[in-house]
Amino acid sequence: MSELKPDNKTGRWMGLLAAFLGWMFDGLEMGIFPLIANPALTSMNVAAEDMSTWFGRFGAVFLIGAATGGLLFGWLGDRIGRVKAMTYSVLAYSLFTGVAYWATTPWELAGLRFLAALGMGGEWSLGVALVMECWPEKHRPYLAGAIGASANVGFALIALLTMRFKVTEDSWRWVMLVGAAPALLTFFIRLFVPESEKWKEAVKTSTESPVKEIFSSRLIKNTLMGILIAGVPLIVTWGAVQWIPIWVDKQLSAHAVEAGGVVDAFAKSWAQFFSASGAVVGCLVAPVLGSLISRRATYFMMCLLSLGVCGLLYGTATVYDTYFLACVFLVGMVTASFYGWLPQYLPELFPTRVRATGQGVAFNAARFLAAGGNAVAAMVMTSFGGAAAGGSFASVSEHKPLSPGGRGPT
Repeated sequence: MSELKPDNKTGRWMGLLAAFLGWMFDGLEMGIFPLIANPALTSMNVAAEDMSTWFGRFGAVFLIGAATGGLLFGWLGDRIGRVKAMTYSVLAYSLFTGVAYWATTPWELAGLRFLAALGMGGEWSLGVALVMECWPEKHRPYLAGAIGASANVGFALIALLTMRFKVTEDSWRWVMLVGAAPALLTFFIRLFVPESEKWKEAVKTSTESPVKEIFSSRLIKNTLMGILIAGVPLIVTWGAVQWIPIWVDKQLSAHAVEAGGVVDAFAKSWAQFFSASGAVVGCLVAPVLGSLISRRATYFMMCLLSLGVCGLLYGTATVYDTYFLACVFLVGMVTASFYGWLPQYLPELFPTRVRATGQGVAFNAARFLAAGGNAVAAMVMTSFGGAAAGGSFASVSEHKPLSPGGRGPT
């Protein structure tokens, strides 16, 4: 395998492409479950009143698996290299998602979701470390935005795919097979992506284990700060935003049954598409703002705007129509902007020799916190409905359930 020299422009682009595609397919994998959860559970004879509980379990096992995988693959990336570890992480999330085609019970589906999440959690820190070590500093805001946006490109792609092919109780399994396709990416990574030369040089002088070093007196403050800063957007995203397609599906279906009519079968796909499209914009803009003003000011602004747009969605969007989808776009744009900002900020907290481990711990330890938030959201949604669940995580108390007053895009 060739070495990634500072003047190896082809190697830089290969590294960026691998990170972009790896995180894009990671996003595609994450976007699968909000779209197939309802028909999959229905096909497994799960009662309607138990659906929200299972949605919460799926979210929790994903977050715990991703957190565990982030720690594992981040450590592995600092021990054997970014490229090798990235190959294993992509292979893990692809194969275990594909195996879910044969799941026959909710617990089997949850177990495979956990195993797939191990790879999904690892890919982020490895891709970010590789790209930030390959490219000159002046390009990093744009690269951070591209990496952050790539997952949401995957979200949008799976939403578009399920608009073309309706996901039902009889067809949800083929979506899991689509999720196995990224396994082919591992051949590209191993053949064409060179290893980080900075990492190779850095590990020559390393005397401590990566985990021990990031919790040493010299780096413990940075590690804890990274966990805290990554935890805020993860809790909000998984407590409020990730529930939007499921909320749309449940609320519209309930209203359709009550009214004796039918509902737009692609409503949840449209909601996910608009959320992901907004997220792409937010991820591209946030790191540029972080360079133009400051990291701290940008983070504060993202937090404030997230509170506002979530309040707008959950407090005023009571009908599935163009206004609702516009609000979803804004929520996706603002709340996902953190994921363009974090690839810019987190690498700056850790030296090269422990960067993948440090980022993996910071970003993924926060997922344990988000798992708790997701479980609380499931209980709130079961008791009070989707708007209350999302609104509570955005500090909005007013509850107005969604009703199918409009058709949305056609």
